[in-house]
Amino acid sequence: MKSILKMVGLILFSLFFIFAGVVHFTQVEGFAAMIPDIIPFRNMIVYATGIIEWILAILLLIPSTRRQAGIWTAIYLVLIFPANIYAAIAGIPAPGSDEVNNTLLWVRLLFQPLLIWWVLAVSKPNGERHDN
Repeated sequence: MKSILKMVGLILFSLFFIFAGVVHFTQVEGFAAMIPDIIPFRNMIVYATGIIEWILAILLLIPSTRRQAGIWTAIYLVLIFPANIYAAIAGIPAPGSDEVNNTLLWVRLLFQPLLIWWVLAVSKPNGERHDN
């Protein structure tokens, strides 16, 4: 039963990342606004991160690349976290929204560690234990 739940979690995470990658292409300006103006090529960064999310989602579904993809996905989530912090500080609405909900912007920051835990949990090989 545990392995079935793990597989469901893996598939859901991968679908979430595929959807997020699509949204990077449909809400480019919203994601670009989350990147400080000082950084050049913001739209290209948004497109690149959307493609990265697709690649990681696919690699998570392949058993031989799953563990490594889980680690790289966790690293990716850490690397993009500053954009979420910047959006919360600057009051930038979520992509696809015109209204700013400051509470939600700050609450959204709590979900990044949860996503990191999720991908690491579903990508580790069966039988591998982390008791730390």
